[in-house]
Amino acid sequence: MMTQPFVLRWGIISTGRIANCFVTDILVGPETRDVTDVAHKVTAVGSRSVQSAQKFITEYAKDDRSIKAYGSYAGVFADPNVDAVYIGTPHTLHYENALDAIKAKKHVLCEKPVTLNAAELRSLLAAAKEYGVFFMEALWTRFQPLALEVKKISESGVLGAPLALQADLSDDFKLEKIPKTHRILDPALGGGALLDLGPYPLIWAILALYEHPTNQGAAPSNVSGSMLKTPLTGVDRNTSFTVTFAERGLAAQAILSCNLNVSSYQSGVVIRYEKGTITIAAPIYCPKSFTVQYLEGGKVTKEETKRFEYVGNGWHFQADEVARCVRDGKSESSLWGHDKSLVEMNIFDEVRRQGNYKFPPGVEKVI
Repeated sequence: MMTQPFVLRWGIISTGRIANCFVTDILVGPETRDVTDVAHKVTAVGSRSVQSAQKFITEYAKDDRSIKAYGSYAGVFADPNVDAVYIGTPHTLHYENALDAIKAKKHVLCEKPVTLNAAELRSLLAAAKEYGVFFMEALWTRFQPLALEVKKISESGVLGAPLALQADLSDDFKLEKIPKTHRILDPALGGGALLDLGPYPLIWAILALYEHPTNQGAAPSNVSGSMLKTPLTGVDRNTSFTVTFAERGLAAQAILSCNLNVSSYQSGVVIRYEKGTITIAAPIYCPKSFTVQYLEGGKVTKEETKRFEYVGNGWHFQADEVARCVRDGKSESSLWGHDKSLVEMNIFDEVRRQGNYKFPPGVEKVI
């Protein structure tokens, strides 16, 4: 006998581009990705006006008349038919939006970067614990089948220990041609390369190095960063940071970069091991293939490429994880737990400190 899947009822906070990517994907039938234990239903959408919420439902949620359109986020938080909320607002709003959701006893999936700094995140985690709700940063890449397979090979030992990793995510935003109030340029919106693009190179360092069993859960032993700021608004335009893991059994380094004025390049991520290399094809936020080279004496003895295809754009795997965790009464995911978001935000805080990039007064809600 088939057991019925657990259906998670979602409230959507914000009606921007990322929210439409998320909603479009969670409405793809789970059976297309061999998922039978969980399913998703959108029950409420919150925006600045009822009209924009309704427009979003019509365009991205199959014009489902059962979905409630709210002209405020508060309406979604108060809706008894909402189990979990997806927060897709600009990162300067994540803290207050997430805190309001937590206080309404809703489970939370909050877009990356989860907050502006580690202090805001620690405050949210304390609140989630107090109110007994699940909380996770929406680092969707970590849940994609390709990432799971890279982790499996990385930790199987066939390549030996990881030693050096390089990853980059860049995009030419044509900074001279966009308004200074654009989210990528405005310091009042947490603009700049590090917080917007930086989570993606870093997720691969966390997966391959921080999560590696020999690291034994140790935080980085050293973080070194450099920022080149745009004269337009003073946000970081080009940022490079090196993250070293050498506290316990692992001795490895990640060299990570993000830029707002050049394109990305192939290969997006290169992870070098004692006995081989894993090369991940760009775009690194949603790669569709990676290649493993096995080395002996510096020569390639075997090479294999793995490709991944699925219906949708890869945003639904994180939603499946949230549904399973909520169903099982968990407060955090074992794949992207609270510790990993804290490692991420502590690294970003340190890189901003070294780069002397301070947000305008009042932008950070907790310091």
